[in-house]
Amino acid sequence: MELKPGMSALVTGGASGIGRALCFALAKKGLYVTVVDYSEDEGREVAFLIGKESKKLYAELEFPSSIFVRCDVSNAGDIAAAFKMHLETYGGLDICINNAGIGTPVLFFKDESDGATTWRRTVDVNLIAVIDCTRYAIQAMRSRKKPGVIINLGSASALFPLHTDPIYSATKGGVVMFTRSLSPLRREGIRINVLCPEFVQTKLGSIVSPRLIDSLGGFITMEKVVDGAFELIKDESKAGACLLITKRKGMEYVPSPMEEKKNILPSYNIKRNFIHPVDSNLNLPHSFEKIVVHSLDHNFRAATKIVPSQLSLPIKPGHALVKVLYAGVNASDVNFSSGRYFSGGKADITKRLPFDAGFEAVGLIAAVGESVHLKVGTPVALMTFGSYAEFTMVPAKHLLPVPRPDPEVVAMLTSGLTASIALERAGKIESGQVVLVTAAAGGTGQFAVQLAKLAGNKVVATCGGEKKALLLKSLGVDRVIDYRKENIKAVLKKEFPRGLDIIYESVGGEMFDLCLNALAVYGRLIVIGMISQYQGEHGWEPRNYTGLCEKILAKSQTVAGFFLVQYAQLWQQHLDRLFDLFSSGKLKVVVDSKKFLGLKSVADAVEYLHSGESLGKVVVCIDPAFSHPSSKL
Repeated sequence: MELKPGMSALVTGGASGIGRALCFALAKKGLYVTVVDYSEDEGREVAFLIGKESKKLYAELEFPSSIFVRCDVSNAGDIAAAFKMHLETYGGLDICINNAGIGTPVLFFKDESDGATTWRRTVDVNLIAVIDCTRYAIQAMRSRKKPGVIINLGSASALFPLHTDPIYSATKGGVVMFTRSLSPLRREGIRINVLCPEFVQTKLGSIVSPRLIDSLGGFITMEKVVDGAFELIKDESKAGACLLITKRKGMEYVPSPMEEKKNILPSYNIKRNFIHPVDSNLNLPHSFEKIVVHSLDHNFRAATKIVPSQLSLPIKPGHALVKVLYAGVNASDVNFSSGRYFSGGKADITKRLPFDAGFEAVGLIAAVGESVHLKVGTPVALMTFGSYAEFTMVPAKHLLPVPRPDPEVVAMLTSGLTASIALERAGKIESGQVVLVTAAAGGTGQFAVQLAKLAGNKVVATCGGEKKALLLKSLGVDRVIDYRKENIKAVLKKEFPRGLDIIYESVGGEMFDLCLNALAVYGRLIVIGMISQYQGEHGWEPRNYTGLCEKILAKSQTVAGFFLVQYAQLWQQHLDRLFDLFSSGKLKVVVDSKKFLGLKSVADAVEYLHSGESLGKVVVCIDPAFSHPSSKL
């Protein structure tokens, strides 16, 4: 949400500390602010100062730019009156910040009272009142059918136990889970997030042991807390998010988006809302065309040809016939055409000729055999040999149901799944790390940079050319290194002297050597390819990496190879996650704008990919004549 003059906000606990700072920060943006607090003197002072400052923005107003409402947030009647006063004054509610909170002066198990004025009151103020205020804010936003943002103040002690005040930890922990559970309200335009700062120098923070504060690196600044709140307000992709702010790591989302995705229940998978309408009237031809590898050669054009194939009916049991709509182009197509992915010597591989080409596609089920429960017309993705074809027969167990048969979904297959699974399994990615992605503007690089960023990391990316650099910046990359303008080695040495925690590497050769030397202690280098070595007269030739063992041993580093085929059991799970991120606007999918139509254009597409000019995923439209509803994602 973009903060604009004329919007209104209600802030509880707005007379002092974090609440006071947020009131002034919102007012400087031109918002009308209702200051809700128990302290009348301090509350009226804040409202007065805001009004005085607002005169610089608003010459004449028929109503005050800020009002104060005295409120005991543990009193339901007071809360109702505060929201009523705000709505009567400003006519709506754009932002609500539930900041009011207190600590417990004595450990609850040492408390000899009934707790009414100690730990029970802490529960009422810190948790019950937040629930009640959130309820009123939702009702106010719903009633006017306008989007709004609610920020609930948690605490770092909601995520890490505060042994000196377990009741405070418990209430703030409750606020975190309460808020995260409300993420579905984003469908109504209402986003509710929780901000969890570590200790700030406020009245509440001043009672904390100085020794504890010192051990944490000192107080965090009020400016950091305000910045965190504004990030949660402005970022439209954040709903149910928990933003932790510490002195040591700055801002980080907890859990990281990647960790959170692991725990999403399948029954809540968003793709069910986007299923492509089933068309059961697909015409089956007597024959179709496909691309086969007829000779082993790293030159894809020389190794392949288009051949006719008879359609065999009925369909074998357990199989499905898929009408291919879009097929993905991969750098490793040239390795496949040279036989690199088959075991045995050249003579053994030659005996396999001819074999079907292409790794990935999306299309519609055209016919099914016995024991197949997928319906004709269902959109599916496939990652089996033979996708460069108008139709292809696939064991039904290998098909991945998808919401729509669109080019963006093709990009999510080999490219997206490699990035998603490799970062999670081989990279063991967490938040707060520095991640380098090479060839980052390509099909898989675009996913790697975004997923690393979504996980809460600083992302560095290499590319060649201004267009690619601009693309990467638009995807949120923190530092783009255009090797046509800058020396990658010099930049990494100067700007990242500590080294890089994770490197997602797909270039190979000299780039691999450079990345290995730039890896931090405990760093992990993920090898997902070596496109620079696929070129040349003889194609892919293995290289020696002298001193590799000594280097990784000296710094406890890991060099992990990743081959997608060996993680097939995770494909559907990660594809669903990628589509979820895409459909919610958190993930951009870039498909190269150059059009490749029909099987005759596949060789052109492969050569274009290897030219280094492609931007995003290269996709071939296998059947340009097929008409289906345009994507609404």
